[in-house]
Amino acid sequence: MRTKPERLSSIPQEAINEDQQLTLTCEDNNLLTDLYELTMAACYAGEGVDQQWASFELFTRKLPENYGYLIAMGLAQALDFLEHFHFSSTQIEALRSLKIFANAPQAFWSLLENAKFTGNVWAVLEGTAIFPNEPLLRVEAPLWQAQIVETFLLNTLNYQTLIATRAARLRDVAGSKAKLLEFGTRRAFSPQASVWAVRAALAAGLDSTSNVLAALKLGREPVGTMAHSLVMAVGALEGGEDEAFAAFERHFPGSTLLIDTYDTVEAARRLAEKINQGEMDVKGVRLDSGDLASLSKQVRSLLPGVSIFASGDIDEYEIARLNAENAEIDGYGMGTKLVSGTPVNGVYKLVEVDDHPVMKKSSGKVTYPGRKQIIRTFKQGQIQADCLILADEERFEVESENGHSISQVELMQLMVKAGERMVSPEPLETIAKRTAASVASLSPEVRRLDDPISFEVNVSEALTELTERVRDQI
Repeated sequence: MRTKPERLSSIPQEAINEDQQLTLTCEDNNLLTDLYELTMAACYAGEGVDQQWASFELFTRKLPENYGYLIAMGLAQALDFLEHFHFSSTQIEALRSLKIFANAPQAFWSLLENAKFTGNVWAVLEGTAIFPNEPLLRVEAPLWQAQIVETFLLNTLNYQTLIATRAARLRDVAGSKAKLLEFGTRRAFSPQASVWAVRAALAAGLDSTSNVLAALKLGREPVGTMAHSLVMAVGALEGGEDEAFAAFERHFPGSTLLIDTYDTVEAARRLAEKINQGEMDVKGVRLDSGDLASLSKQVRSLLPGVSIFASGDIDEYEIARLNAENAEIDGYGMGTKLVSGTPVNGVYKLVEVDDHPVMKKSSGKVTYPGRKQIIRTFKQGQIQADCLILADEERFEVESENGHSISQVELMQLMVKAGERMVSPEPLETIAKRTAASVASLSPEVRRLDDPISFEVNVSEALTELTERVRDQI
């Protein structure tokens, strides 16, 4: 039986006063957390261990299916969050009103009232290729601080790393000359996610975005074409498809025209006549449906001097297929499959507290104890090996091999020291160059789209011994 709608007068007053917009501000980020981060912090305060020095590392246990690598991204927003970490009096009062905190110790409220991040952050640079069990980031701070920031750090690094990796794969398959445009705002999982997706995509090698807000915030020119609705609306009101093209070109000269609303080839043929007669100066056309490989070749024969863009559920696999069929496409607009997909399942785990290395022993979820560093070895610009070592472990020297240049770098760098930021935000262009170099340094077997090989990350002898010792102590 269908229930009757609830009368407004029967709804509790507090429900009527809900903030239905759910719009986030920077201030809200401090409460954008899972409840257990707060309850654990309260417990630490109640037990008097909240100031014990602790280290947490953020990493992935495994890669998404058919991914051979990840591109680290999201560090800039993570550092901004830590730099502005605090709780307002209004937020504290809101927490005090929750029943679960009825018995929370006063020490917990004192922590929140004076909250400021005072720890250290080590991280790999954005745009760096990483593999399973390699930390993207490590937080070293008083236990309650390192614990309570977990949710936000995982949110921004997991999502932006996913988008950056997908963008890097798209660029790798499409090549350096193709124009790659981000069209994913309407398919992203939230307004906030859409802006982060734009940043990650541009930082990983895409050229532009249609998201006006994100483009303006990032100092870019937004790009875009038109929708089928304009062709249908103006065409219906002013005489047809040609009139719609002419109207748009009149107001936005040199713009890209969407030509697949009715008959793609016929539209291209009529545009060719207009161009040849000097009536229009078309710079680009977009195809959004149909057999893109076949249509692009027919359109190219009619419009040889016009750039051809394709859209419509484009991903790296589709671009690879179109390349294999010698499609005549100069650029792509990517939306749904760029901003969604199999998530990056990063985790944030305690590895040391009060100088005691700790580890998780659960089946399938074992972690390595202790603070760690990643040593990457290059040979002639190609990644030869990664080794996970203890942060304070003695480094070993490498020598040239048969005249070939061998070099090593430590991937994790100090980003924040005693709460003070040590590095300035990097331009997206700098991160994009690092992304391109990172992908180029990987073997073709790691980069391939289907069944990429699993890059083996070595573990130092000292870390292995520590892991065995801690496991025995548990």
